[in-house]
Amino acid sequence: MKLNKFIVLLFITNLSFGQYQTTGKIKSVSENGLHEIVLSPEIRSFSKQDLSDIRIFDSKGNEIPYFIQSNNTVSTNAFEEYAIISKTVYPKKSTSIIIAVPANKHNNQLSLFIANADVAKKYSVSGSDNQKEWFGISDAQTLDDLNSTSQTSVVKTISYPLSTYHYLKIDFDDRKTLPVNILKVGNFNTQFQKNALQEISPKKSVKTEIPSEKETQIHVLFNAPQVINEISFEISKPTYYKRTAILYKKTKRETRKKSQIFDEEIISFELNSNTKNTFNFPEIFEKEFFIKIENHDNQPLQISKIKYAQKPISIVADLNTNENYILKTGNKNLTEPEYDLSNFKNNIAAHLPQTAVYDIEQKTTVKSQTAKQSFWQQPWFMWLCIVLGGITILFFTVSLVKDLKRKN
Repeated sequence: MKLNKFIVLLFITNLSFGQYQTTGKIKSVSENGLHEIVLSPEIRSFSKQDLSDIRIFDSKGNEIPYFIQSNNTVSTNAFEEYAIISKTVYPKKSTSIIIAVPANKHNNQLSLFIANADVAKKYSVSGSDNQKEWFGISDAQTLDDLNSTSQTSVVKTISYPLSTYHYLKIDFDDRKTLPVNILKVGNFNTQFQKNALQEISPKKSVKTEIPSEKETQIHVLFNAPQVINEISFEISKPTYYKRTAILYKKTKRETRKKSQIFDEEIISFELNSNTKNTFNFPEIFEKEFFIKIENHDNQPLQISKIKYAQKPISIVADLNTNENYILKTGNKNLTEPEYDLSNFKNNIAAHLPQTAVYDIEQKTTVKSQTAKQSFWQQPWFMWLCIVLGGITILFFTVSLVKDLKRKN
């Protein structure tokens, strides 16, 4: 009985090392379908660097598939409206709309704003350079699903072979249904621009001048490890300067007799009065680091501000209305999940409705560096449990083998 109790205790202790440490609620969505969940710096700081420990669950505990996307660029769709030259209705026969296409425009599609209608329309497209001779481009196409539940109109994009005609004519077949109301015609022009980075603020940033070493040292400390992709310096004086700066961290090195602390360089860069002094790099994931500026025989730089920022990251998941979702992270034993959804990234629209994570809770309490940890929080205790678990398994294996030999 004592052995059984010990095994149960050992199992519970090992299980405690694999729990989620951080949870957050996902804001409710207004429509069913794929959504982009924007990850805040706080969530990312509590997760593994590659975010492989993030999981999403619904109210029943079912795991919801997702994939991660980096929002390096953002695209905007600007609508360019084309002039409708004429609209001619032939009762119970057809409606013809002539559209002027801007000069030097190669086009193969048009976006039509159509008032809601519960009908399906056949149409054909022809082109002309003088509005006298018309040439066929596309024939016997169909427009359907012209009814929106949330708007008074729908946007339908029709496609046809690439053309350079100055005028386009769309002929709608009205023999079986009444004409549809075309409100405006044009094209959406997609423009890409660099997405704004998310600025993160350190818990502490202390600048110290060390005259004996002819250098400036800046100690930076965050509440938790943070992803940093950009550092920007605002320097007020002197007018001209050119200094080498080194970003490094303190690393403990174990030797046979004792442990030593040494400086491990992460990245170096040059502060120069001729540049913006904004530095980008793939990724730094640290809670604490130092910046050393080599002054040589110059006066220290007057730094008014240092900004730290990270590239925005979001995850895409299929969410439903009237459902409560929770995001969990912080289980360092997890590896990257394998979901079918990640194989269809290229099939998913660039613009998705967004939601976010709120009410973030960190289960483990952050203790001060001077606070003494309990014995069960020490790394050696975890390894002891693992070793004892291995010995227990070995003991039962040997006993089982002996019993089998006796029976034989």
